[in-house]
Amino acid sequence: MLDGPFSEAKALTAGYTLIQATSREDALEWTRRFPNTAVDAKVGEIGGRQRFGPKDFGPGEAIERVREMGLGTDK
Repeated sequence: MLDGPFSEAKALTAGYTLIQATSREDALEWTRRFPNTAVDAKVGEIGGRQRFGPKDFGPGEAIERVREMGLGTDK
């Protein structure tokens, strides 16, 4: 049986969830609610990253192009 090119492919379960939080503390509280997805009594790991949008950047040619294309619009 061939599982793929990576010998340890079964050792990793990954995914992502986007949440909208009002503060860093709110975001941390959300991460505490996530279930441990590890199996066999192992410990899982959750990492958090802040999402940035056009409002987070100053004026510039690149950000203006993004706005003109309607991409990355903040709501």
